[in-house]
Amino acid sequence: MDRTQLRLTADEREAYEEDGFFARHAVLPEAELVALREAAERVAAGAEASREKPDQRYAIDGNVYLEAEGSTIQLEHAPGSDTLRVIEPFHHLDPLLDALMDDPRLVEPIRGLVASPRVSLYTDKLNLKRPLEGSGFRWHQDSPYWHHFCDHLDRLPNVMVVLDDADEGNGCFRVVRGSHKEGCLPGLHGDGQLGPLFTDPAAFDIEAQVPIVVPAGSLVFFSAHTVHGSEPNRSERPRRAFVVTYQPAGHPMFKRPGEREVDAPAA
Repeated sequence: MDRTQLRLTADEREAYEEDGFFARHAVLPEAELVALREAAERVAAGAEASREKPDQRYAIDGNVYLEAEGSTIQLEHAPGSDTLRVIEPFHHLDPLLDALMDDPRLVEPIRGLVASPRVSLYTDKLNLKRPLEGSGFRWHQDSPYWHHFCDHLDRLPNVMVVLDDADEGNGCFRVVRGSHKEGCLPGLHGDGQLGPLFTDPAAFDIEAQVPIVVPAGSLVFFSAHTVHGSEPNRSERPRRAFVVTYQPAGHPMFKRPGEREVDAPAA
């Protein structure tokens, strides 16, 4: 593989700076996607066992979470639901997913976004978005939460690895174009403990939202400051995705001990 062909292009850099996101369509072939979906389901099956351990369960604003195997597991929001919604981090739970963190198709564009030849992992999460039950994600930025843990918010680019065809029917990812330019935006105070982590709708232009309709295997790169969210999955199709956040080397991971430098050296 010629890694130079994977590097950030001038058009992508401009889109990231002006819009706060860009996508590369159908990067991963179906054979790889099958293996990644199977790995995601192995991780989910392992996490499901944690639901039987009430000492690891807690609730915030009525949303149920579990702590197990070094991950935070979030359940679906419907009262009484035991369906998994999010697992963060996931890379340490399966060798194939750990190797994905080093994939040059993810890492080479990231080098340009963090302006560093050496890159390390910040965090990663698996969004399961199950058919019919997968709930939406309210409008939010990542940066207002992460600013409590690090001081390099402008160098924490995300890449979403889309595991299933994503469209508006199954609750595709949505971004608000240009919303990253003002940095951390105001949150919703007085709306529960988690309210400040959701972006005040008065602080951005809802008409600038863009549904990211892409085929499975696509990669969506977006800033930690970009306002994003999604609608519920009202279809009978899954809408699974990995979201991986990188940073310049020399910094520890968010939820795991130590640093995890990625091993995909530039050519």
